[in-house]
Amino acid sequence: MNEMTEEQKSAHFDTWQHIHEVQKLIFNFINKLNFRALVHDYSKMQNPEMETFAKFTPLLKNTIYGTEEYKKILHEMGDAIDCHYYHNRHHPEYYENGINGMDLVDLIEMLCDWKAASKRTKDSNFEKSLEINKERFKISDQLFQILKNTVNNYWNHEKQLQNTLKDLIS
Repeated sequence: MNEMTEEQKSAHFDTWQHIHEVQKLIFNFINKLNFRALVHDYSKMQNPEMETFAKFTPLLKNTIYGTEEYKKILHEMGDAIDCHYYHNRHHPEYYENGINGMDLVDLIEMLCDWKAASKRTKDSNFEKSLEINKERFKISDQLFQILKNTVNNYWNHEKQLQNTLKDLIS
């Protein structure tokens, strides 16, 4: 390899600075997500939510997400569900303008919450619940596709493995 000129060395140094800055910004997001993971739904561990969720979670578990029965149970949870939405910004209901008020950290926590919650319902159909939530929260086609891409790239393990192998080969 030929020795670099001073201008090339300067450009190379600038590139390293850029890489470092991007790394710092990504680690900042990781720290925010780590914090969200630690405090996720902590409000359910205190009243008024604790008693209400202890009573209604078994009922929700035996229903299919999005059905009239499911919606009726949420309604019967009354102030506790409203309190939960008020204290947890990963719920679209937290914001006056719904999902449009959310940021990327909110969206990631929301998607993880939806995935985990789908495992606690009668049919455990996450893909179907995504479709229901698209309508429920008026999610744009573009954002919905991004959410589906995220699911496919990170939670559908066969597809993730194929993509990883494809990246390694190319």
